[in-house]
Amino acid sequence: MAMNILVLGNGGREHALVWRLAQSKSVGKVYVAPGNGGTASMADEKVINVPELSPSPADFQKLADFALDKGINLVVPGPEQPLVDGISEIFYKIGVPVFGPSAKAAIFEGSKIVSKNFMAKHNIPTARYATFSSYDEAKKYLDKVDYNVVLKADGIAAGKGVLIPTTKEEAQEALKTIMVERQFGSAGDAVVIEEFLEGDEISILTISDGHVYYNFPPAQDHKRIGENDTGLNTGGMGAYAPAPVATPKLLQQIDSEIIKPSIDGMRKDRLPFVGVLFTGIILTKDGPKVLEYNVRFGDPETQTVLPLLSEDTDLAEVFLAAAEHRLDSVEIKIKENAYATTVVLAAGGYPESYAKGDLITVDKDRLPKDSFIFHAGTALKENGSIVTAGGRVIAASAVAPTLREAVDKAYQAVDCIKFNNRYFRKDIAHRAFKAAENLPSGITYADSGVSVDNGNLFVQKIKDKVKSTRRPGADSDIGGFGGLFDLKKAGYDDIEDTLLVAATDGVGTKLMIAQETNIHNTVGIDLVAMNVNDLVVQGAEPLLFLDYFATGALDIKIASDFVSGVADGCILSGCALVGGETSEMPGMYPAGHYDTNGTAVGAVRKQDILPKIDEMEAGNVLLGLASDGVHSNGFSLVRRIIEHVGISWDAQCPWDADKTLGEAILVPTRIYVKQLLPSIREKLLLGLAHITGGGLIENIPRALPPHLQAKVDISAWEIPQVFKWFGKAGNVPLDDILKTFNMGIGMVLIVKRENVSRVRQLLEEANETVYEIGSLVAREENQPGCVVENANNLY
Repeated sequence: MAMNILVLGNGGREHALVWRLAQSKSVGKVYVAPGNGGTASMADEKVINVPELSPSPADFQKLADFALDKGINLVVPGPEQPLVDGISEIFYKIGVPVFGPSAKAAIFEGSKIVSKNFMAKHNIPTARYATFSSYDEAKKYLDKVDYNVVLKADGIAAGKGVLIPTTKEEAQEALKTIMVERQFGSAGDAVVIEEFLEGDEISILTISDGHVYYNFPPAQDHKRIGENDTGLNTGGMGAYAPAPVATPKLLQQIDSEIIKPSIDGMRKDRLPFVGVLFTGIILTKDGPKVLEYNVRFGDPETQTVLPLLSEDTDLAEVFLAAAEHRLDSVEIKIKENAYATTVVLAAGGYPESYAKGDLITVDKDRLPKDSFIFHAGTALKENGSIVTAGGRVIAASAVAPTLREAVDKAYQAVDCIKFNNRYFRKDIAHRAFKAAENLPSGITYADSGVSVDNGNLFVQKIKDKVKSTRRPGADSDIGGFGGLFDLKKAGYDDIEDTLLVAATDGVGTKLMIAQETNIHNTVGIDLVAMNVNDLVVQGAEPLLFLDYFATGALDIKIASDFVSGVADGCILSGCALVGGETSEMPGMYPAGHYDTNGTAVGAVRKQDILPKIDEMEAGNVLLGLASDGVHSNGFSLVRRIIEHVGISWDAQCPWDADKTLGEAILVPTRIYVKQLLPSIREKLLLGLAHITGGGLIENIPRALPPHLQAKVDISAWEIPQVFKWFGKAGNVPLDDILKTFNMGIGMVLIVKRENVSRVRQLLEEANETVYEIGSLVAREENQPGCVVENANNLY
């Protein structure tokens, strides 16, 4: 059954409400009491003006009788005064829901003193203030206060009871205007004197059912009559929404610090708020603060935000759901990527004396698409003409994808409205445009900290080095994010019997030492080594490599040194550098810092996959290949020991007098690929273990079947001085150092006894230092996979 709605009021706000409610499919009739020329001109079977009734207390009972007679299902009061006067209770007594607060809750607009005390009680940010009902006390306070002030009449003053003096003399005059001359009547029985706050003002309209609430997009009003916000205060000369100054982050803060505490606080104080709460907010340097509460839709904010509602939002159902305390049962949607602007046309002389009865014409044929005309101070004559009947006469609103377009379209609609001595401000939304103008002209990607030109220069600088990594199957040419590889050209004709193997890894905290020493041409080799060594232990030949380099600000020398190292690593391992990503992310990394990662892809024939655990047996020999130092694991311990000892990176290295400490510790991870591939191709190896994090005792067992144990004789090779020095300097427990460092062995080979001689020959021809470091034995239950012997007195 279609609902019948009674809207109370006769301004532009009420015309906008009627306009939108009449679009609701759930609505049968919309009655407007008393309405204006705009709602009267809408008169059809759905919208009906009731000019003989008004929302004044004298007509309250008549309105109740009218509601019963017409079967009204919902009442929507427009102005604040009838709400303060208790109209909601009149309708609730006869069982008609009202979209508006009770008289008790309407006090938040009815008394500025009550609302300020409420904010203080619930820790809602607002200006410092004092309240007075005595003129003499207020006068004394003004004499001693040490900040600029705003004076507010406590009661309702039609939006004009706020005075902003610029001197103490003006403040005293303003106080006289309110409390002695009684310019605002009984509203000036008491006064709020509060700190003057500076900043942009915005308005948040919040639909609430007392528990659940919904915020409309933030609007910005123009109260002053003159352009550039000069002259007397008015009821509002224009508005726009959403206001760009209210960023998503700021709106989140406003919601959590102001709106939610307000709605929750009102309920906790037994004044649950039903209807729309208008919160005036000023954006100060100390954050958003509340200027005032209103307990109804704003004008001209309503004419601005309602056109932003999506077509599938039924406003009548929303209002009814709020009145029935079930707002979460309906959906409210706002148009995406849309802005709205409203320009108010006033009678000449407003807000002081002005004429009435002037003919208004609207050229509807010239109105731009998505523009709307909302009447305020207008009346419909018997002959069908519309004439002026108030100060703020009529408004033009428009919706568009950008604020600039919305403003321009609204002014195009203004040009379609004519009446004698009309006046309107020509600078609506000027604050938003001025803020935009103050931004650096033409903000570029470089302005935000990212230089595409630097990136291109970096690519040019390393092109030749990258091309040197070419190999059959791939043409290395940097500049892309990936690359193609032809397995057949690489010698893998038997594609069906070939598997691809991939590895990805980083360099770890060794990067921090590179950054602290400004030595960057070795960690690229480390990056490749960590990946390709992990491929070769599976019997795979590395074919291609991709790198990732991320930094806060691209330093071409650092980046090119790093990638030069990557290329060197690719050359040492025989794989092609086919692409990668250089990412510049301002603010992500401290100055001079970067992070990196790499991915290697290789190929192995099915019959060559390692380890061959089914062929392993007790008696197999363990051969160790010498490392070049710490390689790329254990650097958190390295940095901790160096910090403990107090040696600088540029000091002479304690174990290598020919190098600085930084140079010695940054010796890159040894790459074992080309040296091992001949033994793999002759099928001489049973397994391989790359000695990285976990050391010998954790890495060798990864290549073994569970029934075998590796016995390693650490006396079979001379422990490099670097490890002895770190062990002594840090007093590192034996178990820890064995699980952290490679101890001079970077790769372990598992070989049948009869193949040891040939494997040695191939490796020594490739300039590898080879040690026989142990053998495999039967593993007893609950025994570790690797045992290191003769480790006493290691350092």
